[in-house]
Amino acid sequence: MAYPKLTDKAGALATSAAVRAGKMSVAEAVDAAIVRVEKLDCEIDALAVPNFEAAYAEARALDAAGPRHDQPLYGVPMTIKESFDVAGLPTTWGHPQFRDQPAPRDALLVRRLKAAGAIIIGKTNVPVDLTDWQSFNPVYGRTRNPHNPERSPGGSSGGSAAAVASGMVACDYGTDIGGSVRVPAHFCGVWGHKTTWGLVPKHGHDHPAMSRREGFVAAADGPLSIAGPLARNAADLAVLVEVGAEVPLRRRRKPLKECRLLAVTQLPGAPVDASVLEPTEAALETLARAGVRIDRASDLLPDQATHYRSYLKMMNITMSGGGPTPDGKRATATDWFALMNAQATCMAQWEALFAQYDFVLAPPAPVLAVPHADKAVFRGTLTIDGEEEPGGSGLVWSGMATFPGLPSTVLPIGSGTYLGAELPCGMQVIGPRWADLDCIAAAEAIGNILHG
Repeated sequence: MAYPKLTDKAGALATSAAVRAGKMSVAEAVDAAIVRVEKLDCEIDALAVPNFEAAYAEARALDAAGPRHDQPLYGVPMTIKESFDVAGLPTTWGHPQFRDQPAPRDALLVRRLKAAGAIIIGKTNVPVDLTDWQSFNPVYGRTRNPHNPERSPGGSSGGSAAAVASGMVACDYGTDIGGSVRVPAHFCGVWGHKTTWGLVPKHGHDHPAMSRREGFVAAADGPLSIAGPLARNAADLAVLVEVGAEVPLRRRRKPLKECRLLAVTQLPGAPVDASVLEPTEAALETLARAGVRIDRASDLLPDQATHYRSYLKMMNITMSGGGPTPDGKRATATDWFALMNAQATCMAQWEALFAQYDFVLAPPAPVLAVPHADKAVFRGTLTIDGEEEPGGSGLVWSGMATFPGLPSTVLPIGSGTYLGAELPCGMQVIGPRWADLDCIAAAEAIGNILHG
């Protein structure tokens, strides 16, 4: 299947502008998106749960009411990750026993997106329990990468990235604890943003085994995990972040050529394949030629190997709900407080780094889109420059921003050849806490230099 270039596809803000200008109605915009899904998704399987009937009803209501000044996404059809609750639709996290249990209400983020004028036309596919850089499960099957059907779109927001990359929708909202927004954006050649931890609420994003219990109320956002958008351009990412944010964000508006950047492409125990390094180095060289100041090393960079070990422990405890680890041991309160102290140390070290640097550039993952496999990436190996490396080693690159709760924008920078296939490649732009809009703006400036 041939896909149009990303630049040929209308973004969210462009769609909203066209609707506001009377070039199409909201209902027509929704119908066009559904037609694209019906045409494209038979080969991609990005959409897990359609919401077409309700979407048409919401579109007609929006057409009747007309746009408001506080609806930046007015008339925009979009999808959202399957793990978010949408009233009347199941939330399964890939488990068949929850397929016939509709959510009673919308997640808070879904309510905010709808209030901003967006129409949710469906929910996108995920791996079981959101624990893979692939997106397949026994309920909804396997999502394929729009650039190569033999490759994964990433995970756990793989359906989200595939829907955006193929042109079904202009944007989606996923979640990220182990690169689950950034890696799919990287694998599928789209834009993705990991928000500052705590910026966008995840109420209504709960495992169905817990959330369907009577009286269950989840704690506020659990450690590490965030909600973040995927789109086809920086402007759409920014508005999606602002719509979801708990607090207003400020933009610093510092030109990229006045910034000091640190590029990190090598870390102990985390080799990067040539298919990622070559386009990354080419991008860095282009930026340098354009006058962007980039350092290649700094003593201020926190010890990533040390913090990676703490990140893995904290993530495993968080994702298991505090249950026993694979070795049968349950974390104690003492263990948890030790991890919180390690995290606080890491955050302080990054704050010191950002006193000297504006942004850090790094690969989102050590490889490009991986071939499909029947077991999770983290339970197998990654082929890196012809050698088999533990699958979990890739998490070093996502943990760099996750453990200290930093924002990180992934933008497409080019392509590389991995295991015989030419595939998209992205780059992370990591910034200080709460500098989400600055990260997105810096990534946009980088994209303008790289792609004109």
